[in-house]
Amino acid sequence: MSEIVVRAAVPADLDEIGELSVAAYRGDGQTREGHPYETRLRDVGARAEQGTLLVAVDEPTGRVLGSVAFTLAGTPLAEMSRPGEAEFRMLAVAPSAQGRGVGEALVRACMDRAAAAGCSAVVICVRDFALDAQRLYRRLGFERCPERDWSPMPGVVLLGLRHPL
Repeated sequence: MSEIVVRAAVPADLDEIGELSVAAYRGDGQTREGHPYETRLRDVGARAEQGTLLVAVDEPTGRVLGSVAFTLAGTPLAEMSRPGEAEFRMLAVAPSAQGRGVGEALVRACMDRAAAAGCSAVVICVRDFALDAQRLYRRLGFERCPERDWSPMPGVVLLGLRHPL
């Protein structure tokens, strides 16, 4: 039986993370071929330089199943966190690994890192139509913060969520 292990990404993971990120975002309707955000999803090296890039790996095969970028308020990757808060971004699970607890493992790892850093909360934004993700976050204790909703471009509505620590 395989186990999901969350660890820091290594350079050898970056290409796989980029491809699984695009596949995950396409799979749930957030992007399509040629969508401008896919360039950012594939630029995994920038995420790794600007924050902490975590991967969920299938043990013992070592196959990368998902990834997430963890960051603190005031750092280049942070978009909505305030002083004393942590944030995670670009959570992606390979379509073939969805439903196995990979996303939950990555979220929990981010919450653990935030607590270890002395943060008061973890924040995230989620697409308004991403109901599976919203259910996961709600189950893990995230609360809606409508005052943090925002739109980075026309037609994209992001809902603000917060988990107090």
